[in-house]
Amino acid sequence: MANLQPEYDRASELKAFDETKAGVKGLVDAGIKHVPRMFNRPPYELEKNSSVSVGGNGIHASVPVIDLEGTKEDPGARREIVEKVRNASESWGFFQVVNHGIPVSVLEDMKDGVVSFFEQDLEFKKKFYTRDSTKKVIYSSNFHLYSSPAADWKDTLFCCMAPDPPLPEELPEVSRDVIMEYTKHVRQFCCLLFELLSEALGLQPDHLRDMDCAESLIILSHYYPACPQPELTLGITKHSDSDFLTVILQDHISGLQVLHQNQWVDITPIPGALVVNIGDLLQLISNDVFKSVEHRVVSRSVGPRASVACFLGTVHQPNTRTYGPIKQLLSEKSPPKYREVTIREYVSYFNSKGLDGKSALPHFKL
Repeated sequence: MANLQPEYDRASELKAFDETKAGVKGLVDAGIKHVPRMFNRPPYELEKNSSVSVGGNGIHASVPVIDLEGTKEDPGARREIVEKVRNASESWGFFQVVNHGIPVSVLEDMKDGVVSFFEQDLEFKKKFYTRDSTKKVIYSSNFHLYSSPAADWKDTLFCCMAPDPPLPEELPEVSRDVIMEYTKHVRQFCCLLFELLSEALGLQPDHLRDMDCAESLIILSHYYPACPQPELTLGITKHSDSDFLTVILQDHISGLQVLHQNQWVDITPIPGALVVNIGDLLQLISNDVFKSVEHRVVSRSVGPRASVACFLGTVHQPNTRTYGPIKQLLSEKSPPKYREVTIREYVSYFNSKGLDGKSALPHFKL
C-alpha cells in the first residue's frame, strides 16, 4: 500500500512560523495541543536527570551559592569570597550570588517588564521583530531558527545596552524604564564580579576590566510559554555562552540546568539571587583555569517562565582587539592552549554553527 503521508517540509514550516512574527507565544495563544514538528528533539537530548548524587555518597549536587555580604568593607570576608568564586569557576562554571547589592524591587520590576513586553498586543511587538543582527533592539523567536536542528520553545527580546546604547525611544515603551534601570545596576554589579574573578586568578582587581571584558552588555529577555508537550522539546538547547560572563535573573519557575560531571543538575531559583556563569571567552583568556560549561533550559507544562540573561563582552560593534590566554597565567608548565582571536571572529563562528550542542572553543585551540 502506498505511503499517503505527505513529506515533511521543514523549511516551509520554519518560514510560516517566522512570518507570523508571533513567536511561540502565538502558537500557545492559538490553542495548539501538540508541539509542532520543528520543535521536536530526539529523546537522548531530553533526558531530565537532576538532583544528582555525586560520587555515590548520597550527597546531592547543587550549584554553589555565594554570599557577597562584606565584599567591599571586610578584607577577610573578601578573601573568603574570592576563594569561593575561584572554586566555583573552576569546578562548576556556575554559581548563584546573594547580597549582590541590586535591590529586590529592581529585580521584580525587570521580571514584570519581560512579561509585560511579551504579553502586550502583537501589533506593538511586531515593529521590533527582525532577523537583522545589527539592530540594537530585536524581538524574535530563535536567533538560530534556520541553522539549528530544532527550534527552542521560547521568544526573546534582545537589547544591546553598552557601549553604545539605543536611544530611550528605541526601547519598547512598556518596559523601557526598567530596562534602563536594570542596566545601570547590572553594570555596577559586573564591575565587582570582574574584580573578584581577577583576584581569583591571582591578578590585580582591575585586570579583567582593563581588558574591556565588561565594556559590552547585551540583555536577552526570554519568555517561555507553558508547553503542551514538554517531553518533546527544550526551552533552550544545550550550549555554552560565547561571552566573558553571563548574569541571569530567573523567576520562581525552575528550568535552568547545568551539566556537571556528565549529569544535568537543576539550578533551583532562590528569591533575590542572581545566577553567574563563566563564558567561553573567559575560559579562553584564563587558559582553561575557569570553565565555560554547557547548560540548557527544559520546557515546563506551567508558565510563562521569564528570565533575563546579561551577556558581558559579546561585542555588537566592530572591535579589532585580540584576546588570548593572559600572559601572567602562562609558564613552561602551562603553555597557551588557544590562539589569539577577536571577539567578533569568535562570536561569528559561534553563531554560524548554531546551537548544535557542541562548544566553539576547540575550533580556536593551538
